[in-house]
Amino acid sequence: MTEQTMMIREMCDAFDVTPRTLRFYEAKELLFPQRDGQKRLFSKRDRVRLKLILRGKRFGFTLEEIRQLLDLYHVGDQQHTQLSRSVSVGRERLADMERRQIELSEAIADLKDQLGWGERMLRTTALQGEAAE
Repeated sequence: MTEQTMMIREMCDAFDVTPRTLRFYEAKELLFPQRDGQKRLFSKRDRVRLKLILRGKRFGFTLEEIRQLLDLYHVGDQQHTQLSRSVSVGRERLADMERRQIELSEAIADLKDQLGWGERMLRTTALQGEAAE
């Protein structure tokens, strides 16, 4: 192993992922570690790709969207196509997240109202029960 490569355990520790996750991303053709017998050796390129994969997942991109964006790196136009598409997909994702944030805020407010109503009803029924005794 060289400084340029990391074994699977080192990758797991560095990125807080499981070996199964790394093998899954490899099977989905998102990562391409070198093989040395049974060992997987991850290059600097793999580390950069994993960082981008994890960021994309955090933003809610599908693995297919992530794969397509990563594949655009090799178009040969100094990453203009990749960056342009990443911005476009990112803007769509941001709009969706903002829409969901509004929906979630509305649902939270509605739930608080319902809980307040329920708590008032419990107090009223408790008082009626005490008065009946």
